[in-house]
Amino acid sequence: METGYIGYLIVFFARVADVSLTTVRTLMVMRGKKFAAATIGFFEVLIYILALKYIFNTLDDVTSLIFYALGFSTGNIVGLWLEEKMAIGHLTMRVITRRGAADFAEYLRQEGFGVTLFPCQGREGCYDLLEIAFERKRLKKLEAIVREWDRDAFVTVSDTRNIRGGHFYKMKSK
Repeated sequence: METGYIGYLIVFFARVADVSLTTVRTLMVMRGKKFAAATIGFFEVLIYILALKYIFNTLDDVTSLIFYALGFSTGNIVGLWLEEKMAIGHLTMRVITRRGAADFAEYLRQEGFGVTLFPCQGREGCYDLLEIAFERKRLKKLEAIVREWDRDAFVTVSDTRNIRGGHFYKMKSK
């Protein structure tokens, strides 16, 4: 079967689309979004089967296989980029600081973040730990606030699957 540039581009973009959908679907599953994951999975497998059909008909064309592999690689990047832009779900940031943690916690609460303050013990003495629950789309904002407050703070961020109860506010409009 003769393959032209259009065929190569179709294979490439089909792989970009299906792998991007795979990445987003996997993250939806991890966040407990079953219906979204199932819907994405339907389109993902449909595109994948169409790309496979084309590839099986052109197995003797090395260029077609290269475009298939390039589409797969690019799809991983695009999928992660899409998921980051969608910013669905919640995160928890833990900040360990010696610099005015009670005042910082109050400031963060006024900015709409859910904060719990804990005393903690580290190798070099006593610290304060702020545990902050927030929407993923606010990560960059929170990172900037923490960096401005205490450049030397120890910070970790982890995925939070469910949030229930407590004081969890939306960002106040400015």
